[in-house]
Amino acid sequence: MADYGIGATDEIARLSLGQDVAEPEPSPPPNITSPGIVAVDITQKFAQAAKTLAPGELVKDGFFTLFESVSALEIMDPKMDSGCVKPGDEFEELFDVSRALDPQEVLGVMDQLLCHEMSWHMGYPLAQTILTSVYVEALLMPVPSSIDQAYFVRHGKLDANRQPMLQEEDFVTNTYHRTLLINIPTSVIQQALAEAKGLLTSQRASIGEELTDALTSRLELRRIFLDAAECPQHVKDAAKARQPWEEAQAVLPKISATHALAKPVDEAFSAKLQRKLASTMPPRPIVELGFDDAFGHLSRLFADGLEVISILDYVDSQCLLTFVLTFQAKKPQPLVYVRTLLQTFLFNAMEILGSMSIRQLLDDDFSIISLPASVLLDRVNDEIEAVQDPRFAMSQQMEFFRQRAAQPFLDILRTACQNRSRVRRTLCHTIREWESLQVEAEEIDQILQVKTKEKPMVHQPSMSAPPVESYALSLSSWTYLYKLRQMEWIVQLGFELEVYQPDELGGMYWYLNYLSKSRLQHSERIKGFIVHKAEEARSQPQRPDPMADEQLQKSLAHTRLSLLDAAVTWELSDALCCLYTVLGRLDLVKPPPRPYSNDDLRYDLRMKPFVAVGFPALPNFHEFTAGVTQSESSSQELLEYAERAAAGAKRGYEALSKLSAKESFSVGSHTRWAASVKGALRSTIAAGIAISSVQKALSRQTSKGGPLGIKAEVPTPDKAYHEWWIVPKIVPVAP
Repeated sequence: MADYGIGATDEIARLSLGQDVAEPEPSPPPNITSPGIVAVDITQKFAQAAKTLAPGELVKDGFFTLFESVSALEIMDPKMDSGCVKPGDEFEELFDVSRALDPQEVLGVMDQLLCHEMSWHMGYPLAQTILTSVYVEALLMPVPSSIDQAYFVRHGKLDANRQPMLQEEDFVTNTYHRTLLINIPTSVIQQALAEAKGLLTSQRASIGEELTDALTSRLELRRIFLDAAECPQHVKDAAKARQPWEEAQAVLPKISATHALAKPVDEAFSAKLQRKLASTMPPRPIVELGFDDAFGHLSRLFADGLEVISILDYVDSQCLLTFVLTFQAKKPQPLVYVRTLLQTFLFNAMEILGSMSIRQLLDDDFSIISLPASVLLDRVNDEIEAVQDPRFAMSQQMEFFRQRAAQPFLDILRTACQNRSRVRRTLCHTIREWESLQVEAEEIDQILQVKTKEKPMVHQPSMSAPPVESYALSLSSWTYLYKLRQMEWIVQLGFELEVYQPDELGGMYWYLNYLSKSRLQHSERIKGFIVHKAEEARSQPQRPDPMADEQLQKSLAHTRLSLLDAAVTWELSDALCCLYTVLGRLDLVKPPPRPYSNDDLRYDLRMKPFVAVGFPALPNFHEFTAGVTQSESSSQELLEYAERAAAGAKRGYEALSKLSAKESFSVGSHTRWAASVKGALRSTIAAGIAISSVQKALSRQTSKGGPLGIKAEVPTPDKAYHEWWIVPKIVPVAP
C-alpha cells in the first residue's frame, strides 16, 4: 500500500462501502527531482485492479495492520488528523512569547488561563484548556528542573525574561506526559509569586494603581490556592486548614471587579499545540468558558472548600455521615477537586479525619445504633489473655466483625463522594456485600449471645397472642439497618436522576413504601431493646454510670430520629403511589410507546439491584402489580387514603424540622439537613394540593358529567421541591 500513496485512501474507503470507482483522469507524475528516485504513476493500474473487486470486498497487505488502516483513513482529514494543515496556514504556532505585553494584556492572559483552569475543573481535558496556552507550552518544553530555568525564552533574548509584564501564574499537575513544575517545591513557587508582587509594587507608578491592584490580586489568588491545596497537611488543626479558604473570600471580589480592565490576547492560545501532546485523540477545539461562568465556578469551589473544613470538627459517626450525605447532595454538586479533598480528609493514611482509627469510628457507630453502653465494646476485653474467659471470645468475635464490616462501612462514605450517577451504580453493587455481611453478623451474634449470657426480652405482640422471647442480635441489626437505608437510597436516587418514566413513578413509590415500612419495623425492634436496657440500668441499686447513661440517651435519640424518618418516607411514598395510580387510571399520566418492552421486563430491570437481597424479600411481579394497581379500591378511596397519608407525612416533617442539630445528628451540617427537610415538607403540601384537585375534578365529573377538565404535569427533579419527591402538578384545562 505504501506504493499507492496517500491519495489511495479515498478509493479504499469507497471500495469498502461497495461503491464503484469511476475512470480517473490521467494525472501528471509528481515533480520529484531527487536522485535515486524513479516516480511511477500507478493510478491507471490501481483503478483497473479495483474494478475486479466485488462491492464491499477489501484487499489488505498482511503487514498492514488495522491501526495503520484506520490511520490512513484519518490522514488529511482536518477532523481526525492533528497534523493536517489548511492551505495558507502554518504548522507551528507563530506567537512570540518574548514580545512585551501591556499590563492590560497580561491581565487578559491571566483571566483567560483562569477560565481554562475552571473548564478543566468542570471535566474538560487539559488539551482543550490549559495546554492550549502558548506561554504554558514555552514554560514546560523542555521541562525546567528548577525555578531558575522556568523561563518562556530559554536560549538567547535573556533580557526578554526580565520584562515586568512577563510574570505568570503557576499551574497544577497535568497529564499527556507533561509535568507542571511538580519537581519544584511549593515554597519556591511561593517565593516567585512574592517576588512578582514586589516587582509590581515597584512598578506601581508606571502601571497605575488600578492595574497594579488587579494584577496583585490574581497573584495573591495563586498564593492562596497553593496554600489551600496543602490544607490536608493541617488535618489536625482545623483553624489553620480553614485559613486560606477564608482568605479567598476577600480576594475574589477584587478579581471580579477588575476583569473589565483586561485586554484579551486570543493569539496566545492555540489548538495547534495539541499536535505536540502525547495523545491518541483527534484535534478538538478550545473550550471557551466565559469569565462570568468561570468566576462563578471558582467562587463556588472556594465556598465549598471552606465548608468541607467543617468536617474536621468531629462529633460522632452519624453526624459525620449526615455531613457527607448532605454535602454531596448539594445542587450544583461540589466540583471534583472539593470532593477529592473531602475523601482525603476522610481516608488519608488509613486514619479518619487525621486522628481517628477505623475501629474508633465503627465502635462509635455501634454504640449509637445498637450497642449503647455494651460490654462488647469495652476495651478491657482486649487485655484478656485467658482463653476460657468469655471476654476473650468477645474481643475476638468483635474484632473479626470489625475487620469484615470496616470496608463496607467506609465504602458508604467513599461512595457518597462521587457524582450522583456513580453513587447509585456503586450502591447497586455494594448492597450485595451488605447482604453477605448480614449473614456473617447473625452467626457472630449467636456466638456472642452465649458468651455474654444474654437474657431474652419477653414481649407480647397482642392481648390474644402468647408471650414471645427475642434476642437483640445487635450486630445483624446494625447491618440490616444500613442495608435497608442503602436500598432506599438506590430507589430515591432513581427519582433524582430521572431513571424512571412518569408512568413508572407509582410503582417505584410503592416499592419505596415497602422498604421504608421494613425499616420502620426494624427501628421499632431496635428501640425496644434499647429502652429495655435503659430501664434495666435505671433499676440497678448502684449509682448509674454517667458515660453509660449518656450513650443510652444518644442511642434513644437516634432511634427516635430513625423511626420518624422511616415513618415520613412511608407516608409520603404511600400518598404518591396512590396518586399516580389514580392518574394512570384517568389517563392523565400515559405510558410512552414501548414497542420492545413490557411491564414484566421493566419490573425485572427496576428490581435487578435487589435480586441478591434475601431479606426483605423481593416481591414478585404479580405482588408488585397488585400492590401498585390496587384494583380492589376505587379511585375515590385511593385519593382519600392518599390524603390521610400526605397529612401524616406533613406532620412528621414538621416535627423533623423542629429538631436541633444535636437531636437530628446533623451537627456541622444542620443548615443543609434542615433545607432538605423543608423541601420534603413543601412536597407534602404540594401532594395534598394535587390530591385535592383530583378529588374535586372527579366529584365535578360525577355530578355534572363531561370531561375532567384537568391535566397532570410531572416536573423534572430540578423543578420539584425535593429531588426525591416528584409531585405532579394538577392544572385545569379549558373544556
